Amino acid sequence: MHTTTSASTVATPRLRWRVVDIVVASVVGVAAGVIFWLWGQAWTPLSTGLAFLPGLEGALAGGWLFAGVLGGLIIRKPGAALYTEIVAAVVSMVVGTQWGPETFIWGVIEGVGAELGFALLLYRNWRLPAALVSGALAGLSTAILDTNFSSVAAKSFEFRAIYFGAAIVSGIVLAGFVSWLIVRALAATGALDRFGAGREARTRETDDPDAA
Repeated sequence: MHTTTSASTVATPRLRWRVVDIVVASVVGVAAGVIFWLWGQAWTPLSTGLAFLPGLEGALAGGWLFAGVLGGLIIRKPGAALYTEIVAAVVSMVVGTQWGPETFIWGVIEGVGAELGFALLLYRNWRLPAALVSGALAGLSTAILDTNFSSVAAKSFEFRAIYFGAAIVSGIVLAGFVSWLIVRALAATGALDRFGAGREARTRETDDPDAA
């Protein structure tokens, strides 16, 4: 009588948030928010260094996108990427950023982009390709926002085109690939043993004791 449990019922516990998920996602978001603020302080000198190719400053976008990808890779639950990116944006705004309330709007949209990357894979793939897709969509979201609703929108088509492409690449590399590396490094220390990433790391060590 009770042997016909639906697939959706079985899947629910895997996707349900635990207290530890909320706590860790919040901690990641707060830490990322401080980094966001520091990245904002470094914006002017960094963008000046990229001025040799107008629009290349879009390559800095990934510095504000990694929170969502990182949160998603660690928590592995629907909403984790969006939640972590929003928390980071709010912390950055509260600490004090030159973009003011717009920071929150950007954070929400960028979080949606990162979340879509994992949603497209039905929250079942947490490997490097998933991180790269999430980073790419986060980069796409900020590329659309910046080239249409910021000072970049007043620039030439060539500038905006370079900025657009650079932002997406930055999302893939800084938000996607770097976040994936961070998760692997954390998992190797045992810090993520209560999460899927930590259990996967333990499994790899068991299967290959000589693995780095």
